[in-house]
Amino acid sequence: TVGWQAGIIGCPRVLLEVPSRTATSTLPYLPGARPCIPKDFGHGSLVCVCNATYCDTLDPLVLPAPGSYVKYESSKAGKRLERSEGNPALPAGLLLTLNISTLYQHVKGFGGSLSDAAAINILKLSQPAQDNLLRSYFSESGIEYNLVRVPMASSDFSVRPYSYDDVPNDYELKHFRLADEDVKMKIPLLRRALAMSKRPLLLFASPWTAPGWMKSNGDVRGKGTLKGKAGDKYHKSWANYFIKFLDEYAKHNVTFWAVTAQNEPLAGLLTPPQAPTIAFTAAQQRDFIAQDLGPALARSPHRTQLLMLDDQRSHLPHWAKVVLGNATAARYVAGLAIHWYLDAIVPPGCSLEATHKLFPDHFLLYTEACTGFFMFRFAVSLGCWERGDHYSYSILTVMNHFVSGWTDWNLVLDLEGGPNWVKNFVDSPVIVDGSKDVFYKQPMFYHMGHFSKFIPEGSRRVGLHSSRRCLLCQLEHVAVLRPDGALVLVVLNRFGRDVPFGIRDPAMGVIETVAPAHSIQTYLWQQE
Repeated sequence: TVGWQAGIIGCPRVLLEVPSRTATSTLPYLPGARPCIPKDFGHGSLVCVCNATYCDTLDPLVLPAPGSYVKYESSKAGKRLERSEGNPALPAGLLLTLNISTLYQHVKGFGGSLSDAAAINILKLSQPAQDNLLRSYFSESGIEYNLVRVPMASSDFSVRPYSYDDVPNDYELKHFRLADEDVKMKIPLLRRALAMSKRPLLLFASPWTAPGWMKSNGDVRGKGTLKGKAGDKYHKSWANYFIKFLDEYAKHNVTFWAVTAQNEPLAGLLTPPQAPTIAFTAAQQRDFIAQDLGPALARSPHRTQLLMLDDQRSHLPHWAKVVLGNATAARYVAGLAIHWYLDAIVPPGCSLEATHKLFPDHFLLYTEACTGFFMFRFAVSLGCWERGDHYSYSILTVMNHFVSGWTDWNLVLDLEGGPNWVKNFVDSPVIVDGSKDVFYKQPMFYHMGHFSKFIPEGSRRVGLHSSRRCLLCQLEHVAVLRPDGALVLVVLNRFGRDVPFGIRDPAMGVIETVAPAHSIQTYLWQQE
């Protein structure tokens, strides 16, 4: 057996028994559920520990027989996507009624970001442990992510600031080269993820910074604007930089579904001064898209879509009105990318729903979220259930306001919440301890799985009515119709008491059930 210490300030020094190599030699990798090996770091709930020879897995999803349902449950008390089956019964007091004749937005999916930091941490592990980690995220024995965000060159979650063309005034981009971080780390990992995923992966790329010679501050680091104005040589070169990026990745058989015009164009309001960024106003982004980036993408051989904003919903619907109010820019834009960091101060109705009503043909997609930011001691809080709650609460809230998918920030970080060259450390659903060749799957990972595994691309949100509101037992929920005709209901109970309730599908009857305290559940059933 193997034991180790926590290695993070404030965590208790606990030892864990893990099956030894001899114990697991009788457990070859096979499809089929394997239980979580729990470890408690004293932060309120458990992580599940994985290493080179063992990792908890799920059975490939099989829909239940008509007339019955299957339930997956995770809880603060320790359940992790635990499966059970049942049959409809008589109704309870609180009744959630589905209306599948009321159809809302199509779902794009769920996923996370392969930052330099995520790639570095995955590659710290032995090859078998890397495979277990990638399978946990992308395979049928895991939670089947289908969205992957990839930074174009460095973000703050890199070990160094860099761009793909640091030769001054190279307007033709003759010296454009991918970095070792792409060729040796991100591209090989993306190819492995693509190979083990049964679902098509939708990759999308986001730039943090242009080369310093294109920026007003003359540096890839820090906040600057693009030199000049839309339509000039700087803006044309910057637009062609996107195309070069897509060209180079395509040479490695990695193609992108979408790009965002700029990560956090409002000058990275929430990041340290040194963090790499290019500032745009809404009008500047409109003009860059209409005159430079939109035409460059349209002329290119790539069928890559373009997303605007990639910043907080506090800028909606204003940014949408400015950019999409211009017919030329609107023609090039497929959707709006949104970050979650200021959600607490901006209601979803006057931002997300208002934008959807104004521009119903442009989808809304959450493209970045994380916990632990601005936490000077506990960027990483191993086993914190409430951080998983925050993810699920966000997903349920925004899906009920016309958002089509949700992307986490770093897929993987280390015990410190990095590496990050400006020390902007945060938490992640999977934390690697490279020195021990182990990784920890946090509650956030399982919360994400309650959506990503069961709600594939092409699903549609359907009508869902709650028979009453209960202040002390408020449940959050969303219902979707999958492309295969099965129905999915996700129910979150963030409170400290069990809540009995019923699920009514007029075509099947009523499922009488309970949402335990501090739990999340996913229900699936086929239509009769």
